[in-house]
Amino acid sequence: MPHAGGGLRPAARGGTGGGAAHLDDLDLNPLLAKADSGDRPVHCTIQGRNEVPETLDAQIIADAEPLFELGEKMQLQYTIRNTHRAIGTKLSSKITRRFGMNGLKPGHVTVRLRGSAGQSLGAFAVQGLKLEVFGDANDYVGKGLSGGVITLRPPLNSPLVAEANTIIGNTVLYGATAGKLFANGQAGERFAVRNSGATVVIEGCGSNGCEYMTGGVAVILGAVGDNFGAGMSGGMAYVHDPGRELHARANMETLVICRVEAACWGEELLNLVREHAVQTGSLKATEILRHWDDELQNFWQVCPNEMISRLPRPLSDRVAAARV
Repeated sequence: MPHAGGGLRPAARGGTGGGAAHLDDLDLNPLLAKADSGDRPVHCTIQGRNEVPETLDAQIIADAEPLFELGEKMQLQYTIRNTHRAIGTKLSSKITRRFGMNGLKPGHVTVRLRGSAGQSLGAFAVQGLKLEVFGDANDYVGKGLSGGVITLRPPLNSPLVAEANTIIGNTVLYGATAGKLFANGQAGERFAVRNSGATVVIEGCGSNGCEYMTGGVAVILGAVGDNFGAGMSGGMAYVHDPGRELHARANMETLVICRVEAACWGEELLNLVREHAVQTGSLKATEILRHWDDELQNFWQVCPNEMISRLPRPLSDRVAAARV
């Protein structure tokens, strides 16, 4: 409460403030002290706003004029760095305004990028747009992906072993609803969090993979981190796990994990691994395909408990019998 000096002191014991006894002598006046600003103003005097520079998408949209004017199929190429953020987002907005969400066939316009992409590569990318990255990307790749296709692979001259190195950052495919992503390398943490419809193939991920996933399909051709599938309530995941480590790292309270036994699910997995090899040139995917009959036994199929009875086909006769 105010005191005679105009400052603030805590209420006395027994007063309306109900302060603790050891706070009786606490002086809050320093909080109200006004710093000496010299001859400078103490409030903002800038008029107007700080304009944000245009993104790479402005150049892409300008270069893609034949697409918007004549509907031409196009392929564009750019060199990028990690200050280029949300590549493809404005372009997707313009595609949607001109052609609608499904007006273009997949891959109608391909944007090939070389270098390191900044955050939110391909955020909200729509059907018709394909982003091909020869390099790597930061966090939030494919955030809100809405039908577009994103592929990432190391540069052709890279000395790195793709499957053993991270190529995309954290929180990939956050809130994605449709589309595909293929990455020839590992993802960071919280991979496919809240994914509700996109299809993705990567070669390993960190902790909390497929967290809160509600739909879509995720194929991981490598190790996963702890707490895999936490809060996962929909969709499907396939994990290549020859070392049999998945059960120790998955959130087993809500998941069913079994081998890929039904032919329909095995075919879905095979087709996705094939597409990954074609899209990214993955050596690991190629090796798995070369020994498919043996490697299929190293995959686990992961499905949320609550989805078992809602699948178009059972995971396997054994799981169906166990549920009965």
